Amino acid sequence: MNDDTLQVPTQKLGEMGLSNFAPYLMNRIMGRYNASLREEMAELGLTTPKARTLAVLSVNDGLLIRELAVYAVTEQSTLSRALDRLQAEGLVRRETDPTDNRAVRVFITDDGRAAFENLWPHMAAAYARMFRGVGEAERHAFIVTLQKMLANIRKHDI
Repeated sequence: MNDDTLQVPTQKLGEMGLSNFAPYLMNRIMGRYNASLREEMAELGLTTPKARTLAVLSVNDGLLIRELAVYAVTEQSTLSRALDRLQAEGLVRRETDPTDNRAVRVFITDDGRAAFENLWPHMAAAYARMFRGVGEAERHAFIVTLQKMLANIRKHDI
């Protein structure tokens, strides 16, 4: 059987166990990661959707709102509320797309970049804790595997 063959589990979840079910493990990991940052985010006046938005914009500035929702893994309605607050706080700005006046692009401001830079050391430390005891080659293989998995289930081009 080659690597491209779809391998549907023959076991039921109870037989497989939660500790062997990747979606459960990924949800647990992300739940713990987000929880470990809540205190630092709260001190900076950020929520998870606001922090995700700033993180994405710190790397890919000027995204369309629909693109930002995909990258930030946030429902568009939740993102809209977060953007309203971020804009009111001067952390992002919205501009009409120059090629389509129905579309809006979102940009991080200098204050938004500063807020994210204050959060980043905490994010980096939480990331390092997740990979404690995992060697560089193993971490790289894991990231490559996650990228392949994302490509398999991707609904958008981004």
